Order: sequence, then structure tokens, then C-alpha cells
Amino acid sequence: MCADVVGEEASPGVVRSVLAYSDSIMAVENRFEKGAIGAMHSHPHTQITYILSGIFEFTIGQEKKIVQAGDSMLDISGVMHGCTCLESGTLLDVFTPMREDFILCTQDNPQAIRPDMYSSNGKLDENQ
Repeated sequence: MCADVVGEEASPGVVRSVLAYSDSIMAVENRFEKGAIGAMHSHPHTQITYILSGIFEFTIGQEKKIVQAGDSMLDISGVMHGCTCLESGTLLDVFTPMREDFILCTQDNPQAIRPDMYSSNGKLDENQ
């Protein structure tokens, strides 16, 4: 399914645009201003990040790494990760399965689906 490519502020200085998705995969573009932070977090999805432009300091688990255009990283399900943008740039994230929380949230109700609402298999727990 294709998404409307309309960016939304994911956090201060970060604009997230869902590019395309199906039940099993999702592509997301994240545009960062210099100094913007992707806060440390984890989720039940496996994520591949490709650096389209800019320079970032990424932390994945206990490892810190400076990355730039052309670099890529793998974030395994459940591992804490985050980044700081050192030079304005854009990341392309691919998630499996797709991030339901990115689709079900709206500007009117940004907390509609929270990461803690996922069960251990990556599916939304309807009872939360």
C-alpha cells in the first residue's frame, strides 16, 4: 500500500514521512536538522537504516558509531538505539513488520498507538 508522503514532526527537528508499506514491510524517510535527536528507544520491529545524507552519531545497544551518506545499520528487534544529527541529513528506514503506530497515529491523536502496546511478536495487543 502506498502512503501519502506528508511529513509529520516525529520530534523537534525531525520530520518523518512514510513512503510505502504493506503488512510485512515499511519504508520511512526521516529528515533531521543539525543537533536533532532520535531518542533512545526499542521496538519489536527489525530495522535497517540507510544514510542518504548528513552525518549522525548512532548508538545501537552499547556501540556508538559516526555514520554518513552511504553507510547502513541493522537494528535487531528489541535492541535500544538512537542518534544525534551532527550535520543535517536524511535517513531511510526500512521496518519489518510494518510500523502500525506510524499509520494509526494522526496529528489530532498522536498517541493513538504507543510502542508499549505491542505484544512480543510485533503485533498490536488489542487489549491495551
